[in-house]
Amino acid sequence: MTRSIRLLLFLALVAAIAGCGSESSPPVVSGAPPSTRAPEPTMEVAESSFPVEIAADNGAVTVDARPERVVSLSTVSTEILFAIGAGDQVIAVDSQSTYPAEAPVTDLSSYTPNIEAIAALDPDLVFLSFDPTEVVDGLTALGIPVIMHGTGMSLEHAYEQIAQTGAATGHADEAAALVASTRERIRAAVAATPELDPAPSIYHEISYDLWSATSATFIGQVYALFGVDNISDAADDTGGGFPQLSAEYILDADPDLIFLGDVLYGESAETVAARPGWSDLTAVRSGFVVELDTDVASRWGPRVGDLIEAVAAAFQEWSQRS
Repeated sequence: MTRSIRLLLFLALVAAIAGCGSESSPPVVSGAPPSTRAPEPTMEVAESSFPVEIAADNGAVTVDARPERVVSLSTVSTEILFAIGAGDQVIAVDSQSTYPAEAPVTDLSSYTPNIEAIAALDPDLVFLSFDPTEVVDGLTALGIPVIMHGTGMSLEHAYEQIAQTGAATGHADEAAALVASTRERIRAAVAATPELDPAPSIYHEISYDLWSATSATFIGQVYALFGVDNISDAADDTGGGFPQLSAEYILDADPDLIFLGDVLYGESAETVAARPGWSDLTAVRSGFVVELDTDVASRWGPRVGDLIEAVAAAFQEWSQRS
């Protein structure tokens, strides 16, 4: 698959799940502006028992018994399932679910899910991240429970999805442990980072055609934990959270740090520096173009601790050198 096609598919998914999340996701963790540190959310996770009712994005879903044939058409759900010890219950995942390595990848599409192909696997539980082809209604009509977990809009929302996945698969204790360990990793990473005063400005790049993310998005709230100024916030005229910036806007804003979420698509510190006029940007001249793992930066699952530690390391170095 070419870089252009992969990127178009990626952007289509971002747009689709962002729309999904705007309707059903809970509010963001903090209403504080990005120049202040966001408070740490709290959540309690209950022990699993069956039958269990899950308040998913597609409504109340009842799972009658511990599922033994789980299909995941969501990269985030796949990661969660394996992280909480439910991997041996997973019989198939979509073609984009390439982590962890032991996930049973198939040619199932998460972009255009096929009801017949999914049903042919005889699943007793299916996870989706969005529903572009009315798969939820189709599978539900066949008696197959479907849990749709849309875009994570906050750390609290991500924790809730982990807890629900644990409850739905009989791994509530493991899910609670994962949430607790993730909280601790985040707390430690933020605590180890000095207060950034004055707050640096940042630009997070989703794609090389300059789509970005504001503080209202999940990735934006990761940066907000450190009290920084996200240059995309002022450019979001529609309130959708994912504005497409212009090169002129970015050059004028002159961010102190640039975080690349599109390394998988060929972008790097070198390609950024080669863009017309970008070599004069403060972030480029000072060496603060940070290359993030694209999969980790675009997901809100169990590897969010990895993401926050990578972001914290960049801010710690920036603080030492400023």
